[in-house]
Amino acid sequence: MMVTFTFIMFILILSTILMMLSMVLSKKTILDREKSSPFECGFDPKSSARLPFSLRFFLIAVIFLIFDVEIALIMPAMIIQKSSDPLAWLLTLMFFIVILLLGLYHEWNQGALEWAE
Repeated sequence: MMVTFTFIMFILILSTILMMLSMVLSKKTILDREKSSPFECGFDPKSSARLPFSLRFFLIAVIFLIFDVEIALIMPAMIIQKSSDPLAWLLTLMFFIVILLLGLYHEWNQGALEWAE
């Protein structure tokens, strides 16, 4: 009982010392005017915040993120292919890909993939 309490106290003290040490060592001493500005996204922070934004760029970025996440979801399916039921694996993967293709077809019909008109 006493050994467990001593061990827990040692871990708490050690973790507190390490957190304090990391806070002291990670302090930035040089302040950069660009880094301390409110925006780091390419917009000028001194101008109006109501600048027009390209909706087409936003839609293409969202489509890219969807297909990027799709790859991250399909990769584990390839790893568990041998240890799972082949029919269930195939149906699940095909269902997932059909949903993605239907979404891509919808975006194509809506004209979201057109850069110039």
